[in-house]
Amino acid sequence: MALLLDQQFAPLSDTKEIATKTFLESVSHLPPFFDCLGSKVFAPIKSDINGNITKIKAVYDSDPVKYETLQQILIIEKSSYGSEWPKVGATLALMWLKRGLRFIQILLQSLADGERDEDNPNLIRVNITKAYDQALKRYHGWIVQKVFKAALFAAPCRSDFLKALSKDQEVAEEDCLAKVRQFLINFTATVDAIYEMYSTMNAELDYLV
Repeated sequence: MALLLDQQFAPLSDTKEIATKTFLESVSHLPPFFDCLGSKVFAPIKSDINGNITKIKAVYDSDPVKYETLQQILIIEKSSYGSEWPKVGATLALMWLKRGLRFIQILLQSLADGERDEDNPNLIRVNITKAYDQALKRYHGWIVQKVFKAALFAAPCRSDFLKALSKDQEVAEEDCLAKVRQFLINFTATVDAIYEMYSTMNAELDYLV
């Protein structure tokens, strides 16, 4: 089955270090995920993810050995930027990227866990709302939050979303969800490790956009 999420993330090492090149290769396949949500309102999130991937890649490409892991990027930029850090460079780009990745992770996990609106079981508003509330809402001002609420009404039904994830192939729902669960194993571990890294290095920022 050709699935949008067939590009698996690499398993983490015992040290939880994340190879920058491998991470960028895997994450570059994810922006089309937002096309599956149908609404153009999600286009800014897709654009934001693409932009942050480009910024991180530019730093990595400038010295692949020096920036071999995501951890090295943060450590080196902290030393280089001084008091401007972490609101600069690839550190800031990865901070926002991880939030977009968390949105994807929570949405997919919610679907895989079978969470749904009992009154409207073929809608995914419950799943999208959970992902937004937990991953992005706290960083958005009220205008952006209102735009998101409007997007919910344009969200596709569950069956259409899963079909879009399967690249419009007719695939049994459980087969699609099995692929989602497999994808989530390394993807969730990677996102968790990035969040842990930001917490450990005190690199998280809470300003609104």
